[in-house]
Amino acid sequence: MTTYLPKEVRDGLLAAQKTAFRKRNRLRVVIGVEAYPIRRLWDHGFAVEREGVPQLRGLVDVYDGGRHLWQCLIVAAAEDGDEMQYEFKRQTVALDAAPIDFARDENAPAGLLARE
Repeated sequence: MTTYLPKEVRDGLLAAQKTAFRKRNRLRVVIGVEAYPIRRLWDHGFAVEREGVPQLRGLVDVYDGGRHLWQCLIVAAAEDGDEMQYEFKRQTVALDAAPIDFARDENAPAGLLARE
């Protein structure tokens, strides 16, 4: 039995894999107003598609769908096949509220109602 596939079939399979990946992947890196999908994510970095993505560097934001995960300072690490790998120099968790500098009373009201 042969394992050879014609070039057209291989290209079609690769295109189908890329399309399926884009549909199910929600992770993306945002720099300025541009967003690029993240192919792989690990503890100390991530990888994006090399083609169509400019050389990234500096301060970026990482999102999972609409949720802001981290603000990161990144450097290019290596090219591996058709992807570019980046490493985090700094990775700060994004908070959805400003930190408070006082102790909250556990019985404090959640809000005030106006009297009329």
